[in-house]
Amino acid sequence: MESTFTAIFEETDGWYIGYVEELPGANTQGKTLEETRENLRETIELILLSNRELTEKGLSGKNFIREEIKVAIQ
Repeated sequence: MESTFTAIFEETDGWYIGYVEELPGANTQGKTLEETRENLRETIELILLSNRELTEKGLSGKNFIREEIKVAIQ
């Protein structure tokens, strides 16, 4: 599965700070823009994986329906 997010990169004091508009808490830094991009990709993956694992634990033993949902954002 692949998703698209909006990354923001700020340069400050020779470092780059990166964060995701749609995912609070997804932020990182790096010495180069490319390093910061890669760090941010990894951060997003880890947050999504962790959120999924926490949800799975909470659903254990429960009757539930799982389905994909698409949202149009303008």
